[in-house]
Amino acid sequence: MHRVITWVRECDEENFRRHFARQGIELMNARTRPAGLAVANGLLLTGGPDISAEFLRQDVPNPALIEDAEPLRDAWEFAALSEALEEGLPVFAVCKGMQVLNVALGGTLHLDIPGHSDAALKYADVQPLRFSAAAVHRLDFVNSSHHQAVDRLGDGLEVEAWCAADDVIEQVRLKNYPCAFGVQYHPERGEIYEPLFAGFAHALKKFGRKVMS
Repeated sequence: MHRVITWVRECDEENFRRHFARQGIELMNARTRPAGLAVANGLLLTGGPDISAEFLRQDVPNPALIEDAEPLRDAWEFAALSEALEEGLPVFAVCKGMQVLNVALGGTLHLDIPGHSDAALKYADVQPLRFSAAAVHRLDFVNSSHHQAVDRLGDGLEVEAWCAADDVIEQVRLKNYPCAFGVQYHPERGEIYEPLFAGFAHALKKFGRKVMS
């Protein structure tokens, strides 16, 4: 059995489990079953509240820009990500997770952006994307549910997609690494995103740590 470990909110867990089950991947949730990366083949970083100010690599001019932070979760995710990258394990980063990946690599965030957290965009795949020539996954339209976004790129990251309307970064990949990519949208919320899960599952089986079944 191949496994991915994550810290995922209750409201998102079943959606992620469904996608990974199709790929023959077991999802382990460190929020409800405390565990570290040693029990899994790779790491999933999911959406959630804003990164706590103490983990950011920038000044926060107004504390109110940081919404519902969870320092305990942040500590687990940054430690797990550091271990995963050190060992070359696959990483799939979603929404807040992409921001964690960027910050961990030395990047910064736009702490509040307009137009990306409207209720009408949460599940509807209507936000248009434009892509770099090197983009591995290409979805013409995606959902959107976030108020922060990547600003200065972390070391080694390259942009694969932007929002076509305002150039907010929507997709990144870590260069010269077996498999580490992030998306700002929410692939767990729809069926059109299955290729992302399939690609990550393939990487888990090919590059992931060997663990006991």
